Amino acid sequence: MGKVPARPAQDKKQGADSGIDGVLYFLDDNSGKAKKIVVQVKSGGVKVGDIRDLKGVLEREKATIAALLTLQEPTKPMKEEAISYGFYEPEHFPGKHYPRVQILTIEQLLDGEELQYPRVAPDVTFKRAQRKGKGKQSKQKGLEG
Repeated sequence: MGKVPARPAQDKKQGADSGIDGVLYFLDDNSGKAKKIVVQVKSGGVKVGDIRDLKGVLEREKATIAALLTLQEPTKPMKEEAISYGFYEPEHFPGKHYPRVQILTIEQLLDGEELQYPRVAPDVTFKRAQRKGKGKQSKQKGLEG
């Protein structure tokens, strides 16, 4: 598994960058609807405008969290801009809050830091399916061989 467990975004159309390089889904309530994290990767020349653009992607995609992965250390204005978008506070995790816009460097990821989001759904999220016994299986004639 990679350092960020997102799957690559699969943009069906060629052309302009949609601003999404990866997507990750998580469940943290009993609605049964997964919440989305969008991931963007930038190799260099990152600036505060990239964080504003990422916020636009977050809103357009109706994502819960957005993450920028970069080689460069973020500037103070980038960090302040990211923090200005607030926190996601899941109702089933009282007292927990996760930055809505996160910036992680490759160095931080290699040092063990991780994307912040609810990783384990509470017990009320998943209902166990009823176990059903195996029924009689009938063989079709003529398919044995």
